[in-house]
Amino acid sequence: MKVEESIYVAKLFDAYGGMLSDGQQKILNYYLNYDYTITEIAEKLNVSRQAVLDSINKGGKKLRAYEEKLNLVKKMDQLIMQNQKFIAENQKLKVKLEKLSQKE
Repeated sequence: MKVEESIYVAKLFDAYGGMLSDGQQKILNYYLNYDYTITEIAEKLNVSRQAVLDSINKGGKKLRAYEEKLNLVKKMDQLIMQNQKFIAENQKLKVKLEKLSQKE
């Protein structure tokens, strides 16, 4: 999985991970949050590498389907961008006010 894809799936996991099976949650948590390899996860959980890979793929597919229907991550990203714009505008206004108060 590419870095950008991993970051996106990690965001989806944060938003929708609780909707996955316990096994998928555990595997995706190790994979996304602890950066375990497929082999490390398989050894840790005493399952095959194929079972881990299937769980990652199926879990990722479910997470994408949830996002497609609910758009929570997209909405959160939009809110974060709006907040950053408000912060930048607020900072500009503070600078203008400081300049005006220094002139008086």
